Amino acid sequence: MRVVEFASYAVTSGNTRGRAQREEAPFGRSEFQRDRDRIIHSTAFRRLEYKTQVFVNHEGDLFRTRLTHSMEVAQIARSISRYLNLNEDLAEAISLAHDLGHTPFGHAGQDALNSCMKDYGGFEHNLQSLRVVDVLEDHYAAFAGLNLCFETREGILKHCSQRNAVNLGEVGERFLKRQSPSLEAQIVNLSDEIAYNNHDVDDGLRSGLITLEQISSVRLFATHLETVRKTFSGLTERRLIHETIRRMINALATDLIHETEKNIRMHAVHDIEDVRVAPRLAAFSREIHEQQRELKTFLHANLYRHYRVMRMSSKARRIIMDLFAAFMEDNRLLPPQFQRQASSERARTVSDYIAGMTDRYAVKEHRRLFSIDE
Repeated sequence: MRVVEFASYAVTSGNTRGRAQREEAPFGRSEFQRDRDRIIHSTAFRRLEYKTQVFVNHEGDLFRTRLTHSMEVAQIARSISRYLNLNEDLAEAISLAHDLGHTPFGHAGQDALNSCMKDYGGFEHNLQSLRVVDVLEDHYAAFAGLNLCFETREGILKHCSQRNAVNLGEVGERFLKRQSPSLEAQIVNLSDEIAYNNHDVDDGLRSGLITLEQISSVRLFATHLETVRKTFSGLTERRLIHETIRRMINALATDLIHETEKNIRMHAVHDIEDVRVAPRLAAFSREIHEQQRELKTFLHANLYRHYRVMRMSSKARRIIMDLFAAFMEDNRLLPPQFQRQASSERARTVSDYIAGMTDRYAVKEHRRLFSIDE
């Protein structure tokens, strides 16, 4: 096993808070490599291949899915963590697991399921991702879920209300104490932002829903587009876009590294406990943060609210709400394993079943229930 010199404030196999169910130490790999491997082999991870990022799966083979997005986040987070001498295996594990609880049809599906669950505790994909790895995966004889290390579970749970945190035990304590998670978790959170902003630009341009002329009004994109045009002549539009986005990702990652290093020095961080009591250390500079905010605003106005995306979102909400109503009315419509669980906690069981669906499975299940031809 490769010997790594970690920073004193990194999470390691030696200072982890461990697993809920005690296990023998893994042979030939670290505790967090074991976590990563369990996530990759999970059923929920495989389903991410057919879950929407922005564009529904059948709209094109070249658009990002939750799976490709998670892999891009992992690549960015690993690179940044390695430079900062953090635990890149932990960063990778969190990255690959952070979207396991997402519903089909992206945020439209999540909003619809949350609306359906408003009288039953609501639905939030971060909590659902934790529920997937703690309870719903059923691969192992000795325990439910994946029995991941505390720090991996903590990183998956990016957001949590105090009301929900009270019921989560140790992993919810930092929300009650208003503390920070590990630096690895903080890096993943911002790597997620880097990945989805930039690949949504790429997918939006590829789809034709936004144009190069429109996005050129955004400073973060325009700066790098101008540099590429000055440096290279005669590029095709696709190569021009790819080179611009590549430079954007590199600039954001570099800024994140420098600002995080500055914050670590400023707060005299020496160990993991210093990380927890300090303000968020992983951050963009003020200028880059503002440029990121401008890009997000552009994407919301011109891509996420585009009429074609809104039409698909409307269909998605209808599918989710129809499925939820049908299963709540008659749990005999559920598969046998869910029928047994629904006898004691119907709403949460129905929510688990729907959240675990891929886009195409949800469409097929809706057709089976509501189409006379099926």
